[in-house]
Amino acid sequence: MSASRIPPVTTVPDDDVPTLLVKIFGKDRPGITAGLCDTLAAYGVHIVDIEQVVTRGRIVLCVLVTAPKSDGAEGDLRATVHSWAESMRLQAEIISGRGDNRPRGTGRSHVTVLGNPLTAESTAAIASRITGTGGNIDRIFRLAKYPVTAVEFEVSGAETEPLRTALATEAADIGVDVAVVASGLQRRAQRLVVMDVDSTLIQDEVIELFAAHAGCEAEVAEVTARAMRGELDFEQSLHARVALLAGIDESVVEKVRAEVRLTPGARTLIRTLKRLGYQVGVVSGGFTQVTDDLKERLGLDFASANTLEIVDGKLTGRVIGEVVDRAGKARLLRRFAAEAGVPLVQTVAIGDGANDLDMLNAAGLGVAFNAKPVVREAAHTAVNVPFLDTVLYLLGVTRDEVEAADAHVD
Repeated sequence: MSASRIPPVTTVPDDDVPTLLVKIFGKDRPGITAGLCDTLAAYGVHIVDIEQVVTRGRIVLCVLVTAPKSDGAEGDLRATVHSWAESMRLQAEIISGRGDNRPRGTGRSHVTVLGNPLTAESTAAIASRITGTGGNIDRIFRLAKYPVTAVEFEVSGAETEPLRTALATEAADIGVDVAVVASGLQRRAQRLVVMDVDSTLIQDEVIELFAAHAGCEAEVAEVTARAMRGELDFEQSLHARVALLAGIDESVVEKVRAEVRLTPGARTLIRTLKRLGYQVGVVSGGFTQVTDDLKERLGLDFASANTLEIVDGKLTGRVIGEVVDRAGKARLLRRFAAEAGVPLVQTVAIGDGANDLDMLNAAGLGVAFNAKPVVREAAHTAVNVPFLDTVLYLLGVTRDEVEAADAHVD
């Protein structure tokens, strides 16, 4: 669509000023917006509001204008608009009224819904729950059609936190992913995104890759199971598992690096975030021998993990330095934010395990990625599809924008 000679808005009409809502719908083609505005321009009206949607080649164009002031001009305008629409094989509807749109309610949020597929039933349930919280849906648009369907609702009239709580419950019941973030300038501000590594940024558990080379997968798995049963805390389990690696040649590090598999969408996520000017980091209960390599390969701004001790070309079975555990991940998030100059409220944390919970809760937006139930329930939102770049939709980035940026670079 293109527009020409659109009259500037010189004043905002009050509720007593007569206005006309001109609605055009039919098959989309170039020139509709320009043609309608040219038709209206002959009557000296001012455009108060304008919005257009095109779905599967069908256009709905709504223009709110001040009513013409001269006697008899409104009837002539109506006849002329209908005649123009007929010549374009479009339909027109003109509704008289007064003033502009009613003010949006206080408490404004963006609600992103991910479905694979997104059914009419689940959409109805989300919309109903929004209404049940006192919210009003002001606008809906699609962010992506693959690898999942993602739509965003702009909602007013309900505070963000109660709305997030209500929709999290509904989402769990109907099997879709829902994220609720507050509207405002901070949504467009520079952000810091910090991710867990094992089973988040990558598909693997690094300790298991090392264990496979040491021939002690079963022993490592048993220690992990004890930790999951609550018999060992993270630090105890880390030391117990690393001890099983004692004596491995340091050449195994390069082999493990080569075996690491990025999660689908990881490169797209990081590449797009960097183009947006975001800073990106990782924190891991794994090892710097892998995260440092990921930092270099992916162009990350921050990386922190545990460090395997290597002496005389062999792993000693110990880690050196401060252990990165559950509390440590949250501390690192805060440290990265301070170094990046980004307020904590503008940080995003992504993780899958219980040791990510402190970090997820400390961030402005905590995303549980294919996480265990206890993590999904505690995080701000959850993504349960195996594509890491779907996190972009939670930030309001569309698939079309991602692809256009990639095509421009190529």
